[in-house]
Amino acid sequence: MTSHTQDVWTLVWSDEFEGNQIDRSKWDFDLGNGFFDYRSHTWVPGWGNEELQYYTDSPTNVTVKDSLLTIRAVREAAHGCGYTSARLMTRRRDGTPLFTKQYGRIEFRAKVPWGKGLWPALWMLPQDDVYGGWAASGEIDLMEIVGDKPHEVLNSIHFGSSGSEGRSLITHVHPLPNGGTVADWHTYAVEWEPGEIRFYVDEVHTRTYDHWWSCSVTQDGTGVVARRAKDLNPWPAPFDQPFYLVMNVAVGGNFPGVPSPETRFPAELVVDYVRVYDKVGGYAETQPIGKGRFPWQSERKTR
Repeated sequence: MTSHTQDVWTLVWSDEFEGNQIDRSKWDFDLGNGFFDYRSHTWVPGWGNEELQYYTDSPTNVTVKDSLLTIRAVREAAHGCGYTSARLMTRRRDGTPLFTKQYGRIEFRAKVPWGKGLWPALWMLPQDDVYGGWAASGEIDLMEIVGDKPHEVLNSIHFGSSGSEGRSLITHVHPLPNGGTVADWHTYAVEWEPGEIRFYVDEVHTRTYDHWWSCSVTQDGTGVVARRAKDLNPWPAPFDQPFYLVMNVAVGGNFPGVPSPETRFPAELVVDYVRVYDKVGGYAETQPIGKGRFPWQSERKTR
């Protein structure tokens, strides 16, 4: 963080990964290869993305040593899956919060694995689905990559309606300068204020978002495409609620595809620190919505 940034933001939560184990007062683990959807009363395999890994809390997949956290995706059979890995979150598996943040600066310093079929990510999800299931209640992605494109960092927000028809995505592709790759040390940050979300890579401002929407309208239990302004939740929903932090390395899935013979395992995401800041002096009034199109004006790419 630059000296100018330090004048604007004050540290309120962090993990520097001291010691030799995960601080369970700060992080819990997702386990397995899917989740139960209590809305539809069905099991969703592959975490809804056809992912191939089985998440564990084993030392094979996650360690703390020399002030570094390592999340390791390994090629090994487990419970019908061909890979194991880990996903850490500042929320317990039963849904109760360990740490959440509504507005602020969130910062990760990390070295990221790459290769065909790898899907590492540093990201945020809503503590409560106030506006409905994904993506009506939002998602903020500080860092993810298309596995075999190590020179590019993706900064994204997800929003819209729940269900495949109405959800939406905006992604910015940031090319790393001077031939750098995500395997080098980089700092990934987001500054989130009422009505505005700004992304940074190594203190370089990559993109500002100030136009999104959230629709809670459903039909037969499934979210629908918003067709008029009356269908939308008040601005700046869904990014006006507490979110929790997530770190993981997924394998396969409908985004990066399946690993190739050249993909190297184990694939290690190494995190130096996670730091969260509040704005000195508090936050201003919500910024008005910026320029952009609504779903009844055009179709947007989804995934």
